[in-house]
Amino acid sequence: MLTKDLLRISRAGGGYHPQFAGREKRPLAARVIGTYQGHVGEARANLEEALTALEREADDFKLVRGLAALLEREATFETETAIEPERARRAVFDAAEAVGVVSEDERAMAFIRASEALGVSADDLETALYADLEERQTLTAVDSRWDPSELIAQYNLSLAQTALFDATELRVRSSDPKALISAIKRLRLMYEIHRRSDQAETEGTGGSEREVVVTGPTHLFRATRRYGTRFARLLRTVAGAREWHLEATIDDRGTERTLELSHEDPVAVPDAEPVTDVTFDSGVEADFAARFSGLDLDWDLVREPEPLATGTRVMIPDFAFEYDPAGAATGGASTPSDGAAREFRVYFEIMGFWTPEYVAKKLAQLADLEDVDMLVAVDESLGVGEEIAARDHRAIPYSGTVRVKDVADVLGEYERQLVAQSAARLPEELCPREAAITVDALAARHGVSPDALTDKSFPEHERVGRTLIRSATLESLADEVESGMALSDAQAMFDEHDITDSSAILSRLGYRVEWEGLAGGTIVER
Repeated sequence: MLTKDLLRISRAGGGYHPQFAGREKRPLAARVIGTYQGHVGEARANLEEALTALEREADDFKLVRGLAALLEREATFETETAIEPERARRAVFDAAEAVGVVSEDERAMAFIRASEALGVSADDLETALYADLEERQTLTAVDSRWDPSELIAQYNLSLAQTALFDATELRVRSSDPKALISAIKRLRLMYEIHRRSDQAETEGTGGSEREVVVTGPTHLFRATRRYGTRFARLLRTVAGAREWHLEATIDDRGTERTLELSHEDPVAVPDAEPVTDVTFDSGVEADFAARFSGLDLDWDLVREPEPLATGTRVMIPDFAFEYDPAGAATGGASTPSDGAAREFRVYFEIMGFWTPEYVAKKLAQLADLEDVDMLVAVDESLGVGEEIAARDHRAIPYSGTVRVKDVADVLGEYERQLVAQSAARLPEELCPREAAITVDALAARHGVSPDALTDKSFPEHERVGRTLIRSATLESLADEVESGMALSDAQAMFDEHDITDSSAILSRLGYRVEWEGLAGGTIVER
């Protein structure tokens, strides 16, 4: 982005049109690059004089300053002196106080005394005295990533970003809507998705039937530079699509104007960092996600779930919780054999620092959701918790951070209902074909939580710890296990029957282990 004083805008016809630089400006861009490269090793003041002379020659001094502002970020300025300037000033002022400087001779004497104390020459000391002033710093390197054409491209992108900084609303259609939504969410921008049915409107944008409406920085309770910077950075993703169209409402010092851009404008993305790499590690959402992932629950946290239809609009919740008890029990691999497993999701939205209008739109979206379980963490300052509850969604108030326990408690309520439902789908008696099987494995087979098997009966098996074992197998093991047997031999015997809980089965057979250090143990009667 550029600073707002470098914005070049035409307001012809009541519009708001960035004045992009064309290919004909490449010689000017080359001269700006050359000016920086030609002043390496010189003071900044000399560079500024050369740029000022170039501004006078150019048709538009703002264009020169804009190109120079981009190169300034690629330049390195250093303070080159024999002694650190602050130390030099302290020594000279102390010497001047001792000498009592009034005349030029006394001033020279003060410099000589100070230079002798510091071990440098008087001339070096005088040079160092104010060498840290900006205009006296030395240009030591210019590591520009751009040739003249690329500098022009970077300028046009920065100009468009600066123009968008004063937007109250942005409406975008893109041939790559998935990348667009992903970037919006990662940049933590406030947005809505509208479904479009007019095919004529979607031609030229890859046939996209959705228009994304993003709330701009000047439409917040208070405009923040951080939000405005993220908002403008979104243009990198927009312009990265093959086809796109953007329309923004601009607050031009109190006058509302419309800015339109598309893939036909000279807005490219040279050397762009992928916005998808942007994280939200300082936000409420990131904080919640990090803390939730540390819990051992039968719920998987999904970021950016599929869109939900809300009338003529589309809503993408911040998160979704997927219930997966069988996957948790078996390391994520479950293959239900009886079709009883049903995917269940609870969607999760975090309502934080939003505008009153945006809150009203969000409430309207929640009201239009049907057959969706929605949990909403709502900032207490918004005061809309009761309205959310009235729309049959669960509201969790928070201040600063969302309490994971509050969310886990609600998920626990859902889980109890799901366990009861899955238990009701199963017969009262279960007869696994295996001689021995763990409760977790049997639950995964039926696609239910192990808790759903708590009240079931197993007429052919006995529950030993977390394992179901046929009576005949228990009798066979009772005959084979004997006091004095090495624990390793008994465990090898259990492995043949796929029994992993050796301590529980030994206890059931009336034995215990007498340990012999870390090397192993011997089975003895209890």
